Amino acid sequence: MTRPADPARLAVDRSTPLDEVVAAVRAWLEEHLPRPWLEAGRAGGPAAVREVRPRAAYEEWYPVFAASGLVVPTWPVAYGGLDLPVAAARAIERELAPFHLGRLNPLGLNLAAPALFAHGTEEQRLRFLPPIVRNEEVWCQLFSEPGAGSDLASLATRAERDGDRWLVTGQKVWSTWAHVADFAVLLARTDPDVPKREGITYFLLDLHQPGVEVRPLRHLTGDVDFNEVFLDRAVVPDTHRVGGVGEGWRVANATLSGERQMVSGAGSGGVDRIGGRGVEHVIELARHTGANTDPAIRQELARCYAEERIRDWTNQRVRAGVRAGRAPGPESSVGKVHQGELNQRVQLLAVRVLGAAGAAWPGPGLRPEVRGMLRSRANTIEGGTSEVNRNIIGERVLGLPREPDPYRGVPWREVPRS
Repeated sequence: MTRPADPARLAVDRSTPLDEVVAAVRAWLEEHLPRPWLEAGRAGGPAAVREVRPRAAYEEWYPVFAASGLVVPTWPVAYGGLDLPVAAARAIERELAPFHLGRLNPLGLNLAAPALFAHGTEEQRLRFLPPIVRNEEVWCQLFSEPGAGSDLASLATRAERDGDRWLVTGQKVWSTWAHVADFAVLLARTDPDVPKREGITYFLLDLHQPGVEVRPLRHLTGDVDFNEVFLDRAVVPDTHRVGGVGEGWRVANATLSGERQMVSGAGSGGVDRIGGRGVEHVIELARHTGANTDPAIRQELARCYAEERIRDWTNQRVRAGVRAGRAPGPESSVGKVHQGELNQRVQLLAVRVLGAAGAAWPGPGLRPEVRGMLRSRANTIEGGTSEVNRNIIGERVLGLPREPDPYRGVPWREVPRS
């Protein structure tokens, strides 16, 4: 039986002329967006929308947005999209931009989805992609381990086959949003007797089961984003294995590229700046405090502003490639390295512009600028350290020789580990 079309879905397809797609989006916004959000977006853009729209209200309304197909307009209809060409998707984004319609479930959209598109079965895509779009099943990533961070391929979490299922035992760490997630993309070792990259398999793990324990890790700000996850014979059906046994490293590259794009601001999930606000906010702050009269401050503001524009243009090119159907590649590491270090400079500059008010302020809690500065310290670590990403850029983008590895080709069991 065919599922009836949701009344909130846009009645457009690949044959619809671009001007009609734009008209349909405008009509949809007029009909479905709550009036205060619509008026705020038209009057003042995203900043004005943030003033009138609580996070909880957006999450409650989000299923309407997901039903429209606008969350992922280039995806096939069966997966929750509209199957539109890239040009139409760009036009849609321009229409949506003033209303700050960020995509929820970014780790599902940016980490799980690329692997499913590139290596999953049709049954897996139909099972997992629509709930990701609707934010009904929240995702996280279980890759890094206490002894396998920058050298991820040395991971020790093991998966042992038991009939038509796998039993997974080990420990993961720095798992963003695992404490609120329903599923995780997981790398586990299935063969310790082959070189480290050849003995890894990629799984989709249900976190709501015995044998999974999630322990939060607190930031300097007091917030919880990261977690450590302990697995004790957690069960994964073989139907939730993505790619072949031992091919997990190849599958993981789709997830890792998507993660680097997301953290650099080029992903579809909208995680544009993890920690703090952009340089335009700092410019306004400098005008308010009078710091804009300091030539050194003005020079640093100009430098950060120019770099933000360059980053944005570069990410637009990366997004266009993804929407055109090209898989995320190692070039996403360029944006990741640049954005992490740039955002740290922007957030430090915001606190510098505040002066004494950045060190002490009335009332409880952290000033937003101070919170952003503290949170941004993780930017050069999360999504792959800057050091590792520079190696990727050198080897896979610039074509430089690989870094020497004395254990290359040696079975994982014989490789020393921390």
